[in-house]
Amino acid sequence: MTAPALRMPAEWAPHERTLMCWPAREAMWRSRFGDAKRDHALVAAAIAAFEPVTMAVDPAQVGEARAALPGAVEVVPIPIDDSWARDSGPIFVAGEGRRAGVSFRFNAWGEKFLPYADDDAFARRILEHLGEEVREAPFVLEGGSIAVDGEGTLITTEQCLLHPNRNPGMAAEEIEAGLREHLGVERVVWLGRGLLEDDDTDGHVDNICAFVEPGRVLVQTVADEANPNWSHCAENARRLRAAGLEVVELAQLPYADPETVVPYTNYYVCNGALIVPVRDPQALTGSDEEALALLASLYPGREAVPVPGETLAFGGGGVHCITQQVPSV
Repeated sequence: MTAPALRMPAEWAPHERTLMCWPAREAMWRSRFGDAKRDHALVAAAIAAFEPVTMAVDPAQVGEARAALPGAVEVVPIPIDDSWARDSGPIFVAGEGRRAGVSFRFNAWGEKFLPYADDDAFARRILEHLGEEVREAPFVLEGGSIAVDGEGTLITTEQCLLHPNRNPGMAAEEIEAGLREHLGVERVVWLGRGLLEDDDTDGHVDNICAFVEPGRVLVQTVADEANPNWSHCAENARRLRAAGLEVVELAQLPYADPETVVPYTNYYVCNGALIVPVRDPQALTGSDEEALALLASLYPGREAVPVPGETLAFGGGGVHCITQQVPSV
């Protein structure tokens, strides 16, 4: 008997839990290593108020992590290289009461950070801990490089998925076929590039675009034509509309410094809440308040919760980058 086809659910579908990883690579965070651990703990605590959280921690740091995290957060010792669970962790597919975790290959965003063998093995290891079915995918893919609506449409960027440091020799058509086979999608919408400042990931889509419901997306734009992101953000919005999607533009793009942005689109949708990165949740700016109000209006019934995003952005990501949902079945 043939097993039923499984599909990657939308992020707003009910979750069983959230997966995270504790920061492990001091060289990535440098002087902000301590701040990174503090902010991972704050994000975990914010999510744990709405759903269970499982934190993978390198065995050498279990005591430190346990002391920093709320008691409700499960701590699991697993060798890891760093904390970007969205990219190194499994991507779940589900349907008809079944669920499986897809383990894609991970090469540290084109071998930008070494070593990465433990992160490449992380998806399989955490799935084994959870007792989940493992499905191997034979090509490189990071979870932050895709967004899905749960009904068969996936959005990504040419800059990332077609970069030769990921899957050299794979044409766009072959990558699309792999996404259809392993994630159950039917249509791929290609944007051009991500944020100019996002050089670590080569333009992940979760810094510029998110589905808010089937057929409707939130996309990063900028109001100032002098901003170096203006033209390609406008092109992304044009491509989304050409694909027949309703586009909500988010023109606010806060900068922590001239080379570091804290994109609001790198939020995480959990049960009952949106966990949103801002520069400083204790001193919200007018831009923060506008973005939080817009996000809350796009997800009725969910609370928009601001969390610290500046250190995560310094490390190369945001809240979405350090979380991965396990859908309910």
